[in-house]
Amino acid sequence: MRKPLIVIAGPTACGKTVVSVELAKKIGGEIISADSMQIYKYMDIGTAKILEEEKCGIRHYLIDELYPDDEYSVSIFKDMAKKYSEEIYERGKIPILVGGTGFYINAFVYDTDFEETAVDYDYRQKLWKIAEEKGKDFVFEMLRECDAKSCEIIHPNNLKKVIRAIEYFKQTGRPISSHNEVERKKNSPYNTAFVILNMKRELLYDRINKRIDIMIEKGLVGEVLGLLEKYDSSLVSMQGLGYKEIAEYLNGGMSLDEAIYILKRDTRHFAKRQLTWFKHQSKNAEWFDVTDGNVLRAAEEIYNFCREYLK
Repeated sequence: MRKPLIVIAGPTACGKTVVSVELAKKIGGEIISADSMQIYKYMDIGTAKILEEEKCGIRHYLIDELYPDDEYSVSIFKDMAKKYSEEIYERGKIPILVGGTGFYINAFVYDTDFEETAVDYDYRQKLWKIAEEKGKDFVFEMLRECDAKSCEIIHPNNLKKVIRAIEYFKQTGRPISSHNEVERKKNSPYNTAFVILNMKRELLYDRINKRIDIMIEKGLVGEVLGLLEKYDSSLVSMQGLGYKEIAEYLNGGMSLDEAIYILKRDTRHFAKRQLTWFKHQSKNAEWFDVTDGNVLRAAEEIYNFCREYLK
């Protein structure tokens, strides 16, 4: 018998955190974060990390577990999430996977087998150097030559994934997109209630803009300054939205107003890409409109949808 699992996904700033806590209260759930940035310590404001009082006593996992210079990948995420989910089941609770990183979510839901390949650090470093000298677009075109299909899925700015896909091809002689396609066709080992939150686009964009204004008010600039005193700005963690823009401002590359403008613009674009990804990659998902902002109503509706998966 497959174990029950609830997934709450959706674009950034759509209210996943609050809705998931309300749902967890109703079903006796515990929350596993499927966010690629909230795993890092000291990166609180820019990741909109949940506050302790907002958790309402609900256990959360994969938040504040690694340092910014620790390695983190979809494979590491899957292994950690699997370990925590087993602990949650053993306590008689239901795991709720929450986040906007669709690739991470699917990796866990479908128990993706990440073919082990030894890390070629010399080649990886060479690709990063090429990106620094010739730009991200040049490296993206390198990927297009060996795996054009991946170019339809991976954004050119996601240099980490671009380089990983090129590295995979060099090591195996096969495009990583082919491997991922096979894995996506697998049946999930879980009885998954897959929920995607959405709202009217103009409201979502307005929420994103306001969230970033609040981040600045709360001290995002100071948070990034503190990180730059300890860590190199070239770290993967420091390339996250909110960190790379403010770091460039602090390094004299642009004004603060320019950094905020770019951050808002790129976060809106990111939300749009998230929605596109979920529309095309998430099988059997149920979409819930949360435009009215009524968290209790949304949690009740999602609870009613999920009940049959919890039997």
